[in-house]
Amino acid sequence: MFLEERQEIILNMLARDGKVRVRELSEKFKVTEDCIRKDLGALEKKGKLKRTYGGAVRIRENSHMVEVSKHRNTDVEAKQRIAQAAVKLIHEKDMVFLDISTSNLAIAELLVKMDQDITVVTNMIDILVVLARNPKIRVVFAGGKINKSRDGFWGGMTLDFISRLKPDIAFVGAVGVDVKENSVSTYDIDDGINKAAIIRHSKKAYVVAEARKLSTDGNYNYTTLDTLSGLITDTLPARDIQDAADSYGVEIILP
Repeated sequence: MFLEERQEIILNMLARDGKVRVRELSEKFKVTEDCIRKDLGALEKKGKLKRTYGGAVRIRENSHMVEVSKHRNTDVEAKQRIAQAAVKLIHEKDMVFLDISTSNLAIAELLVKMDQDITVVTNMIDILVVLARNPKIRVVFAGGKINKSRDGFWGGMTLDFISRLKPDIAFVGAVGVDVKENSVSTYDIDDGINKAAIIRHSKKAYVVAEARKLSTDGNYNYTTLDTLSGLITDTLPARDIQDAADSYGVEIILP
């Protein structure tokens, strides 16, 4: 096996498991532990991992993709799978809050095709436009100060409105979910304050996040996982992440 192939397999193992051990890699590839240490050192210099005693761990990324328009067409299939799982949790007559999130936009695109008597509250402009096509859905818009790059409203007026609601269920987007550190993050502080308020005032609240976001971070932690009813994602995460979520009493919900 070529060195490049071995290192690619190591990175794939890291992506799947979150960590690797020198001894186990040495046995797997039938090379010396010193050879594996050199592999890990080379990958660390490239910014692909972080070396630890006896092995290495995956590096959590921050993509800094703030504008909604720039990631609306990314991970489309994953968002559709998340939306399919989310709508199953919505019941007739529910008040549903969908905050600023492209995964929530995917939920709205499913809801507009359904014959369900619900009320949807949102502060995202595109969700309002989508749901307006279904006259059976009562749509309430949480206005305030517009943030054009994020396609929605936040600020004092939006926060005051949210604080007066008691939604039956809420779906909240995230930039990053660090299950082991018990944190959920976004980029903008005002956005995070709104998300935290939505979770606090809703009877049930779920974070919607593609599986890749379990290894990425934003700049502002807006809640902890133990405040949530569950985490909705598109594929089953690694065993250690499942165990960490279970320790916080957080259900991982899949399509």
